[in-house]
Amino acid sequence: MNMARILDLWPPSLFQALNILPAALLALSIGYVIYQRFFHPLASVPGPFWASLSRLWITKHSWDGDMSKTMIALHKKYGDLVRTGPNEVSIADLAAIKTIYGAGTRFRKSDWYSVWQGHRKFDLFPERDEKIHGEQRRLVSKTYSMAALKEYEPYVDDAVNVFLDHMSERQNRVVDMGYWVQLFAFDVIGEVTFSKRFGFMDAAADGGAFAQIEGALKSAAWIGQVPALYWIHDALMPYIGNHLGITARHGSLRDFTVKEIAARQDRGSDHQDILAKLKATQKEKPVEMNEQNVASMATSNVMAGSDTTAISTRAIIYYLLKNPQCKRRLVEEIDTLHSQGKLSDPVKLSEADAMPYLQAVMYEALRLHPAVGMSLPRTTPQGGATMAGQYLPAGTVVGVNPWVVHRCKEVYGDDIESFRPERWMTEDNGDMHRFFFAFGSGARMCLGRNISWMEMSKLIPSLFWHYNMELSEPEKEWTMNCWWFVMQRGVNVRLTKRH
Repeated sequence: MNMARILDLWPPSLFQALNILPAALLALSIGYVIYQRFFHPLASVPGPFWASLSRLWITKHSWDGDMSKTMIALHKKYGDLVRTGPNEVSIADLAAIKTIYGAGTRFRKSDWYSVWQGHRKFDLFPERDEKIHGEQRRLVSKTYSMAALKEYEPYVDDAVNVFLDHMSERQNRVVDMGYWVQLFAFDVIGEVTFSKRFGFMDAAADGGAFAQIEGALKSAAWIGQVPALYWIHDALMPYIGNHLGITARHGSLRDFTVKEIAARQDRGSDHQDILAKLKATQKEKPVEMNEQNVASMATSNVMAGSDTTAISTRAIIYYLLKNPQCKRRLVEEIDTLHSQGKLSDPVKLSEADAMPYLQAVMYEALRLHPAVGMSLPRTTPQGGATMAGQYLPAGTVVGVNPWVVHRCKEVYGDDIESFRPERWMTEDNGDMHRFFFAFGSGARMCLGRNISWMEMSKLIPSLFWHYNMELSEPEKEWTMNCWWFVMQRGVNVRLTKRH
């Protein structure tokens, strides 16, 4: 039977349906646009046109790695509320921060976090059930407390000394300080978690670990915007293989950590590291803290613990070298305290805490460059919520971007783009600390912030005591990519010995 004969047999109604199908699709598309732009509950919230119609807008910017700068520009243009998706709003209203992230909040983490969690049952960062998160956090909070830092500090000292020795070998040469502080931070995590540095500083190389972590971050940043794609990929992986970097968090990076746990158990340890504390909890509560949960906590240390500290340390060094007057003032504080016998070598955490200009420098660098450059997304609870005078219905995804809130003139002054540590040294700086978002906010604040702060507090004054540093190309700006964490490149320096 030829094609003409087949077409003759088709009923006329079918031809009519085929003829009107394009018109129907066009009408549906126009209707969707009209609804999103004029009748949707978020229609009155300003923002980019395409963001109101599709999640492709936010997915593209997450892929491109420019979300931190993009959101600063959008809030400057539109104000406290910016519509960043068909059902998502970025918020810069200060009053909303406590509502969204404060103690007892009913706002829950959005589905964006599901790709970070995967199939893990114990994972503090992405856990969306507040009850489960609270139970899990109570199991490990002592391990990361300020009291625990006193036990870890001598082993951070060892890593600082190794770092300084390697810098001594590289005097009068151009050193990629951004890379070296990440090697340092990774080795510290190995020391405090497994009682053994990973050896990255000794090898002057990371063995591909940093690329795996960066790949996981980039992958999670964009696919978290459309988590259904992650779960489709997850279901098809046995047939199509793995094509997403985020799976490294659940796969190769976890395998690396499991091997380190086994090696640590074989060799033992003469001091209380993080693994020993987790194992002690496991012994007390074997059901709640089983072997898989111990591995999950250790993997989180490895993945997040090095990057956040390295990013923050890079920022401190970079801004000091870009602002010589600030570097001079910090060096004067270090030299004065050394001459008075008030600083050890390496500097102790208690000593660093008593250095007002050092503390101001650290806060200011992390204000200008917080490690996280994307919104911390939550969903509005049943009954919705009113933010900056706008009602947002239940299920709306809302969030605050640390890069935006850290540039609030109401809190930090008109010179928000300037590196001015002195702003932290005034008596009325309570709001600056209250809205300091570098480690998150509220009940979900970063668990490892104390360890990170200790590393920076010890390394920075010790480094500037021993070495004078200058940027090798002081006229050049560093480069950044925002894939959840805002990674920098271009902190290349020349070192000369001071002491």
